[in-house]
Amino acid sequence: MNRQQFWRVVEAARDQAPDPDDAGDVVRRATAQLATRPAEEIVAAQQVLWDLMADSYTVPLWAAAYLINGGCSDDGFDYFRGWLIAQGREVFERAVADPDALADLPVVRASAADGLGLECEAVLGIVRDARIRATGRHLPADAFTIRYPEPDTSWHFDFDDHAEMARRLPRLAALHLE
Repeated sequence: MNRQQFWRVVEAARDQAPDPDDAGDVVRRATAQLATRPAEEIVAAQQVLWDLMADSYTVPLWAAAYLINGGCSDDGFDYFRGWLIAQGREVFERAVADPDALADLPVVRASAADGLGLECEAVLGIVRDARIRATGRHLPADAFTIRYPEPDTSWHFDFDDHAEMARRLPRLAALHLE
């Protein structure tokens, strides 16, 4: 399975979901679809998933997650990026390129209004769960490797510095900072 095939699974799950903003429902549907694929494709999907996690491991995106979720731990950033993957390829790629563009999404605007965070830990288990559903077996220990990029040191500042966040992520700051 390659990226394009993985994204097709996510997009199909989003298309089938009554509410594509319900990341949990998207995960359930994507898991079910992935479980119908050949076992070797399911295993290969694990590397694709973690390549996307590595691609989205950026300090600017972490800052955006910090604003959106009112703080963001290491695990919380993983779960935020899981939520981002559940939003589909177009949203994912746009957010990685320009995290402030997340302010354009209705679901992000709604989260700002209701104070709810945007996370989906379950995305991280899509492939594992599909493999178990399809074969009854866990993923092989060597199913993936991950290498995170070096962080952009120009973004090393205190994320609680509202003025700096407003300067760097003005649209998100306008939604999430008082």
